[in-house]
Amino acid sequence: MVASVSLFASLAPYLVSALLLFLLLEQLSYHVKKRNLPGPLFVTPIIGNVIALLRDPTSFWNKQSAMANTSVGLSTNYLIGKFIIYIKDAKLSNIIFSNIRPDAFQLIGHPFGKKIFGEHSLIFMFGEDHKSVRRQVAPNFTRTPLSMYSSLQQTVIMRHLRQWEESFSRGSRPVSMRQLIRELNLETSQTVFVGPYLDKEVKNSIRDDYNLFNQGTMALPIDLPGFAFGEARKAVSRLVNTMVVCTRKSKAKMATGENPTCLVDFWTHSIAAQNPPLPHSVDEEISCVVVDFLFAAQDASTSSLLWAVVLLESEPEVLRRVREEVASFWSPESNELITADQLVEMKFTRTVAREVLRYRPPASMVPHVAVSDFPLTESYTIPKGTVVFPSLFDASFQGFTEPDRFDPDRFNETRQEDQVFKRNFLTFGIGSHQCVGQRYALNHLVLFIAMFTSVFDFKRARSEGCDDIVHIPTMSPKDGGMVFLSSRAGVSP
Repeated sequence: MVASVSLFASLAPYLVSALLLFLLLEQLSYHVKKRNLPGPLFVTPIIGNVIALLRDPTSFWNKQSAMANTSVGLSTNYLIGKFIIYIKDAKLSNIIFSNIRPDAFQLIGHPFGKKIFGEHSLIFMFGEDHKSVRRQVAPNFTRTPLSMYSSLQQTVIMRHLRQWEESFSRGSRPVSMRQLIRELNLETSQTVFVGPYLDKEVKNSIRDDYNLFNQGTMALPIDLPGFAFGEARKAVSRLVNTMVVCTRKSKAKMATGENPTCLVDFWTHSIAAQNPPLPHSVDEEISCVVVDFLFAAQDASTSSLLWAVVLLESEPEVLRRVREEVASFWSPESNELITADQLVEMKFTRTVAREVLRYRPPASMVPHVAVSDFPLTESYTIPKGTVVFPSLFDASFQGFTEPDRFDPDRFNETRQEDQVFKRNFLTFGIGSHQCVGQRYALNHLVLFIAMFTSVFDFKRARSEGCDDIVHIPTMSPKDGGMVFLSSRAGVSP
């Protein structure tokens, strides 16, 4: 015992010196990478500023954006051993999105994306592998499948509106729209993507696993049992296994010659006759992509639908025009669904949906990692291994006419600002990794706006800072969208 203490005492000065040297080199490495870009002068050893990020994500990213104002649209920081760059300038963000390739940038979706999403996620694919999967996926979002999805979406939306009407339509107390919309989207995405193959118990299990996933994305990346990040990884694994079962059932059903009734059916039907089988068409790989779709459809759409309610309540003239247009095509009293042709003709409602997505993009940033040193500007080269955060939110407020104003008419056929400033409208990304399901997502938002505004009158229960943005993990109003709901006179879904 005495010998051990003596040995430790003799080694202590060397251990302390080694630790101090490591900490010094860490700071030097940070400043070498940072160069003259704005960012903290000193970062907390090892963990960097991750505590500030987890404590208040909105404040953290607002500060990064503010710092980027003082330079070429960039700012820096340090998170758990990773040097990061925040990109505010839309032109520079476009450069990142246009250079997703093995020798430049890789989309990661989260600073520790591969650990939490899994190796087979579509997010991490490059080149021919990525093209092969997108060729299989893209036909599932064309007119015929989208028309079927629309019927499923409307059926689920109407069922939830009816439930809300029964529970909350007296308007005696405000209700958080975020939770209601989240439940609606959970059922919609499950029904559209794998509906016939899920029973009630499995649906409840998926709901629980999604909650664990969301908690893990906002937690320290400690991959151990009992920690949120570790539990999120296990939840993703369970979700993939569930989708594997659904994929196998779908393949068996399509082999009998039945018609597709959901997205996975359209997919397995299209590849059934392929011999040899297409690359990346085995059950697990299809399932990983379906899980990706479920993640996007769940949280991104919840954010969009929620902001649609909040913004329409604050813009009575826009709301009036939406109701007027929708009423010219469809009424809840008709006991009919909105047809694909009617959906296309709701042009103003569609511009409202697009403006919601511009004004409050669900994912405010899309992280990538630099695979090699990359010259971003004439004066700055992004070092290999850097995690870069192109800001979709900041890009949405550059270029457009009066960008701080909620103005759906900017997307009408006369002004066409989505084309004039298309490199600033990055909600669905650009380039090879542009969102393959964007038509489905936009249709879902248009359908919800049309139906919700036709069935309900709604009034915000305003409180101080209620419309402030929070990240949980997608963008949401601080109060969760508290509103009073009441049925519109003579209207019952």
